[in-house]
Amino acid sequence: MEYSPPPLFKQGPSALARLIFFVVLSLALLISDARFKTLEVVRGVLGAGLYPLQRAALVPRDFFMGVADLAVTSSTLRAENTQLHAHNLQLSQQANEAASLAAENAHLRALLQLSQRIGAQTTPADIEYDTRDPFTQKVVIGGGSQQGIQNGSPVLSEDGVIGQVTRVFPMQSEVTLVTDKDQAVPVEVVRTGLRSVIYGTAKGDLLDLRFVPISADVQAGDELVTSGLDGVYPQGLPVAKVLRVDKQADTAFARVVCLPLAAVRGARQVLVLHYVAQVPPNPVAAEEAAAAAEAKDAKKKPARGAEKKGDKKADDAKAKPAGAPASAAAAPAQAKPAANPPAAAQQTPAADKKQPGKKARESLREEAAKAVEQGGH
Repeated sequence: MEYSPPPLFKQGPSALARLIFFVVLSLALLISDARFKTLEVVRGVLGAGLYPLQRAALVPRDFFMGVADLAVTSSTLRAENTQLHAHNLQLSQQANEAASLAAENAHLRALLQLSQRIGAQTTPADIEYDTRDPFTQKVVIGGGSQQGIQNGSPVLSEDGVIGQVTRVFPMQSEVTLVTDKDQAVPVEVVRTGLRSVIYGTAKGDLLDLRFVPISADVQAGDELVTSGLDGVYPQGLPVAKVLRVDKQADTAFARVVCLPLAAVRGARQVLVLHYVAQVPPNPVAAEEAAAAAEAKDAKKKPARGAEKKGDKKADDAKAKPAGAPASAAAAPAQAKPAANPPAAAQQTPAADKKQPGKKARESLREEAAKAVEQGGH
């Protein structure tokens, strides 16, 4: 009976033969793939078949990496959001400041151009606060007598007339706005040249052009400027614009409602104008001054005439004894000056007070008269 090993322990080719076979196979496959790309299709088929297995094997890794990224991203986003919010607030504040500075710069440039256009001396000032009285339209500016501001000076903005200085302190001044009911500004209509006076109203928001005849040519939209007839405001400063004209048959004057051109309550920087009007002197006042001077001269002339007469009498009384011969007639001639000394004595002191040189002349005359008398005797 022939013996054969079981199939489990059945031996094939030797290990060396197998190693040589697989080494040769590997080299052949490498050379063929490198030179002729023979395994491209095989690799593509194997990659497509193994891709689901690869994705399934990478799921745990992707899950843990996604959780870590989510935590890091959330924290980073919060920090970036806080930083951007703070930066946004800072930029918003800077934008507001820039807008405010741009508006203020434009306002100051307009004031500078207005000052150059007027040609008169101006003093810039800031409006500090409103007055406490709610029934008056007044503000207080930061400039007073130490800055050269005078009572009655006009106050302007780049758009037109704001008001007038009505009270001056050392470091501050009180300005009455044009919208005050007691403030009056002489104006004229640019289109027609009609002159009148504009007043404020009780509400303090509009202006009232008074003393306009019902037949006057005034229309809505006409611009009003200062006429310069009062000697306070220079001519040509914008004041208001006609808003409405009401003409009633039972009145002689029309009711003209105007709107101020300048932002009376919205201005922050203003110009105080030092305007000196070149107004000729009042003829009535000049005549009164001339009459008063003539009356003074007329009062002085009689006093001077009386003084001159007294001096002449005293000179005649002293000259008569000197010119008379040494005879008996000399006695009456000498007696006359002796009888009249009181009158001469009453008049000469007044003359001596005004003319001190007369005393010296009288003393010389007396010495000459005595010498003549001694020579005659």
